[in-house]
Amino acid sequence: MKALKIILFVLVMGTVSSVMLVGVNSFTQPLIFKNEEVKLKSAVLGALEITYETGSALAIFNDKVRVLDAGKTEFFISRDGAAAFEFYGPGLWGPISGVASINPDLKSIKAIKIVSQEETPGLGGRIAEHGFLKQFRGKEFFPRLVFMPEGKSSAVNEVDAITGATGSSRALERLLNSVLQKNAGILKEQLNNR
Repeated sequence: MKALKIILFVLVMGTVSSVMLVGVNSFTQPLIFKNEEVKLKSAVLGALEITYETGSALAIFNDKVRVLDAGKTEFFISRDGAAAFEFYGPGLWGPISGVASINPDLKSIKAIKIVSQEETPGLGGRIAEHGFLKQFRGKEFFPRLVFMPEGKSSAVNEVDAITGATGSSRALERLLNSVLQKNAGILKEQLNNR
């Protein structure tokens, strides 16, 4: 009899807990999607260098950015012809995701924004810092973007790597070279077909 009461108690509590979790999930899911949308669109606006206030990101995005769906890749086109797109790939210690924008010439970078990364704080984690990312402005990625030892970059396709974070720097170099060249090609094809 005592075992039956315990089983009945566990079943009732499990059912109640499950119903509560489903209810909380149903309530919070739209908020989570909205927050993810604001996060992405804010990163796109930042990569396209379009100024906005936090509360107005969605309205500014809808007013100043055109979305071009190219199958598996979405491009975000600003009025000046620059194009932004999301990127995602392996870092040294975990995934790196962000938004890159390229200039209308389709061979140089407008801006890079890192949305998330799991690199070592204070070392590889510096890939997300503004001071590191601002050096990408205007750099060409054809034939390829090259990370040089800190202080040694001078060519139009070279940027300074992070001293002490060679693995993170190389991972970001591989990721950016892959995604920038691939997406510039896709975008060029899409624009030529219009």
